[in-house]
Amino acid sequence: MDYVNAFWVGGLICAAVQILLDRTKLMPGRVMVLLVCTGAVLGAVKVYQPFQDFAGAGASVPLTGFGNLLWKGVKEAVDKEGFIGIFLGGFKASAVGISAALIFSYLASLVFDPKMKR
Repeated sequence: MDYVNAFWVGGLICAAVQILLDRTKLMPGRVMVLLVCTGAVLGAVKVYQPFQDFAGAGASVPLTGFGNLLWKGVKEAVDKEGFIGIFLGGFKASAVGISAALIFSYLASLVFDPKMKR
Protein backbone atom coordinates (compact mmCIF):
# COMPACT_ATOMS: atom_id res chain seq x y z
CA MET A 1 0.00 0.00 0.00
CA ASP A 2 3.03 2.29 0.41
CA TYR A 3 3.41 2.62 -3.34
CA VAL A 4 -0.10 4.10 -3.51
CA ASN A 5 0.81 6.74 -0.91
CA ALA A 6 4.05 7.49 -2.75
CA PHE A 7 2.16 7.85 -6.01
CA TRP A 8 -0.40 10.29 -4.60
CA VAL A 9 2.00 12.37 -2.54
CA GLY A 10 4.56 12.62 -5.34
CA GLY A 11 1.78 13.55 -7.75
CA LEU A 12 0.44 16.22 -5.40
CA ILE A 13 3.90 17.74 -5.01
CA CYS A 14 4.29 17.82 -8.80
CA ALA A 15 0.82 19.35 -9.21
CA ALA A 16 1.58 22.05 -6.63
CA VAL A 17 4.83 22.91 -8.42
CA GLN A 18 3.06 23.08 -11.77
CA ILE A 19 0.41 25.40 -10.31
CA LEU A 20 3.17 27.63 -8.93
CA LEU A 21 4.85 27.76 -12.32
CA ASP A 22 1.60 28.46 -14.18
CA ARG A 23 -0.04 30.94 -11.80
CA THR A 24 2.91 32.96 -10.55
CA LYS A 25 5.90 34.69 -12.06
CA LEU A 26 8.30 32.37 -10.24
CA MET A 27 10.97 30.90 -12.46
CA PRO A 28 11.78 27.16 -12.25
CA GLY A 29 15.05 27.77 -10.38
CA ARG A 30 13.27 29.70 -7.65
CA VAL A 31 10.61 27.03 -7.31
CA MET A 32 13.35 24.41 -6.94
CA VAL A 33 15.03 26.45 -4.20
CA LEU A 34 11.62 26.89 -2.53
CA LEU A 35 11.12 23.12 -2.50
CA VAL A 36 14.56 22.46 -0.99
CA CYS A 37 14.03 25.13 1.68
CA THR A 38 10.54 23.78 2.44
CA GLY A 39 11.97 20.31 3.00
CA ALA A 40 14.66 21.69 5.31
CA VAL A 41 12.16 23.75 7.34
CA LEU A 42 9.71 20.86 7.62
CA GLY A 43 12.58 18.65 8.77
CA ALA A 44 13.64 21.23 11.36
CA VAL A 45 10.15 21.36 12.88
CA LYS A 46 10.00 17.53 12.85
CA VAL A 47 7.09 17.30 10.43
CA TYR A 48 8.91 15.85 7.45
CA GLN A 49 9.88 12.47 8.93
CA PRO A 50 6.28 11.37 9.68
CA PHE A 51 5.32 12.66 6.23
CA GLN A 52 8.13 10.62 4.67
CA ASP A 53 7.18 7.53 6.68
CA PHE A 54 3.65 7.82 5.28
CA ALA A 55 4.57 8.65 1.68
CA GLY A 56 7.86 6.80 1.18
CA ALA A 57 9.51 7.65 -2.13
CA GLY A 58 6.76 10.14 -2.93
CA ALA A 59 8.25 12.38 -0.26
CA SER A 60 11.93 11.40 -0.32
CA VAL A 61 12.59 11.66 -4.06
CA PRO A 62 11.38 15.22 -4.83
CA LEU A 63 13.51 18.22 -3.93
CA THR A 64 11.76 18.52 -0.58
CA GLY A 65 13.45 15.24 0.34
CA PHE A 66 16.82 16.72 -0.62
CA GLY A 67 16.19 19.68 1.68
CA ASN A 68 15.30 17.31 4.49
CA LEU A 69 18.47 15.30 3.84
CA LEU A 70 20.54 18.49 4.05
CA TRP A 71 18.85 19.42 7.34
CA LYS A 72 19.53 15.98 8.83
CA GLY A 73 23.18 16.16 7.80
CA VAL A 74 23.66 19.63 9.28
CA LYS A 75 21.90 18.70 12.52
CA GLU A 76 23.99 15.55 12.94
CA ALA A 77 27.25 17.38 12.18
CA VAL A 78 26.45 20.21 14.59
CA ASP A 79 25.70 17.68 17.33
CA LYS A 80 29.06 15.97 16.66
CA GLU A 81 31.42 18.78 15.69
CA GLY A 82 29.81 21.97 16.96
CA PHE A 83 29.65 25.18 14.96
CA ILE A 84 31.80 23.92 12.07
CA GLY A 85 29.11 21.28 11.44
CA ILE A 86 26.91 23.99 9.95
CA PHE A 87 29.28 24.13 7.01
CA LEU A 88 30.23 20.45 6.74
CA GLY A 89 26.99 18.60 7.49
CA GLY A 90 25.11 19.25 4.27
CA PHE A 91 28.09 18.23 2.16
CA LYS A 92 28.67 15.01 4.07
CA ALA A 93 25.01 14.00 3.95
CA SER A 94 24.48 14.65 0.26
CA ALA A 95 27.90 14.08 -1.29
CA VAL A 96 27.02 10.76 -2.93
CA GLY A 97 23.82 12.09 -4.50
CA ILE A 98 25.41 15.28 -5.75
CA SER A 99 28.42 13.39 -7.12
CA ALA A 100 26.16 10.93 -8.94
CA ALA A 101 24.13 13.77 -10.45
CA LEU A 102 27.28 15.48 -11.71
CA ILE A 103 28.80 12.30 -13.14
CA PHE A 104 25.63 11.11 -14.87
CA SER A 105 24.80 14.55 -16.26
CA TYR A 106 28.31 14.79 -17.69
CA LEU A 107 27.98 11.34 -19.28
CA ALA A 108 24.59 12.29 -20.71
CA SER A 109 26.08 15.45 -22.21
CA LEU A 110 28.71 13.35 -23.96
CA VAL A 111 26.09 11.00 -25.40
CA PHE A 112 23.41 13.50 -26.42
CA ASP A 113 25.44 16.57 -27.54
CA PRO A 114 23.38 19.32 -25.83
CA LYS A 115 23.01 22.75 -27.36
CA MET A 116 21.98 26.08 -25.86
CA LYS A 117 18.53 27.42 -26.75
CA ARG A 118 18.35 30.72 -28.61
